[in-house]
Amino acid sequence: MAVLLGLDVGDVRIGVAVSDALGSGAHPLCTLTRTNRQRDITAIGDLASIHKVERIIIGLPISLDGTLGTQAEKVQKFGTRLSEGLEIPVEFWDERFTTSEAEEILDRVNMDPKDRKKVIDQVSAVIILDEYLRGNTDEE
Repeated sequence: MAVLLGLDVGDVRIGVAVSDALGSGAHPLCTLTRTNRQRDITAIGDLASIHKVERIIIGLPISLDGTLGTQAEKVQKFGTRLSEGLEIPVEFWDERFTTSEAEEILDRVNMDPKDRKKVIDQVSAVIILDEYLRGNTDEE
């Protein structure tokens, strides 16, 4: 099975998760603080190279009514540039409710609210990638 990188792309941070080669799940990797598009792409490219990533899965913030708002359009644009810059296929995955699910997980482990900011994007990236893996088991 291919190693995949999962991204939760925001305006300030990018949560990053990676799958294992067996496809048994996603694991948090890091949170990147965004600087500029080229540095962001380079940082993701470095992670992709280190982990021998074959595909990148980006959470797409689709509105509850199924439409693509401004943030979804920004994420799509970033994903297109990322794919072109790294020559790694990029797929988008509906990420509705991942932030609230990540918050629930952090509640269950009693994480201090001031520490959440450091990991919430990673947890969201893990959820995105896990959902993608569960939804695409027949393709791999």
